[in-house]
Amino acid sequence: MAGANKILVIHGPNLNLLGVREPEIYGNNTLQDINRNLRVFAKDAGADLEAFQSNAESGLIGRVQMAMNDGTDFIIINPAAFTHTSIALRDALAAAKLPFIEIHLSNIFSRESFRHKSYFSDLAVGVISGLGIKGYQLALEYALASR
Repeated sequence: MAGANKILVIHGPNLNLLGVREPEIYGNNTLQDINRNLRVFAKDAGADLEAFQSNAESGLIGRVQMAMNDGTDFIIINPAAFTHTSIALRDALAAAKLPFIEIHLSNIFSRESFRHKSYFSDLAVGVISGLGIKGYQLALEYALASR
């Protein structure tokens, strides 16, 4: 398989507050730390990685739609709270027909019951939940290995 030479990492709402927001749940690393580490790892593997974050559902949908035509091979997405609410973002991912991994820093199944439902999991290649920032690296390793 020719594979994932261009990987898009999408971060949903409030992830720009990582390192500040509820560090007991999400850890002390910032979004910039996560993106920097992923870019280095991807570059060392000979792949391009773009990271995108938005607090707006429309921004996330627009970026997924753009991925349909910009050469993106694989998406790693942390939809954050939109995991449990956004049929529109789900529809964009379904339309894009690009393989993706759904990721969550915390274990959504050990939290409030409303967080147990994901609108994305059945479309995803895989779901990583509860492994903190290590989950992003594991998702990237999988995307790179799918080449």
